[in-house]
Amino acid sequence: MNKLKVIDIGHSNLSIDNAILNLETKISQLNFEGDYKVVKVIFGHGSGALKHTIKNWCKEQEGRFKAIIYGEDYNLFNKVAVDMRSDCKLRDDHDFGRKNSGVLYIWFW
Repeated sequence: MNKLKVIDIGHSNLSIDNAILNLETKISQLNFEGDYKVVKVIFGHGSGALKHTIKNWCKEQEGRFKAIIYGEDYNLFNKVAVDMRSDCKLRDDHDFGRKNSGVLYIWFW
């Protein structure tokens, strides 16, 4: 099983609606296939509209995933983030501890 899949929808030049549709499709496919434990979603900083929409989408998905960790909370002081990194053996992710508000992590069951 692979550990981490990166999906960059922030730099895809899609409309917000198409970006969310693209995200939902990819997440559903990856979750169904079971090849990955964590998906890192890059949505960038921009105007904040995509970030806001994705965070709302994540709230609507409550219970679907083991955890959703926002980049600004992805650090040594977040037990869920530390547990995810340990469980999935994510040692090389350069965003750990950087408070990158342009990414989030979806941890599959």
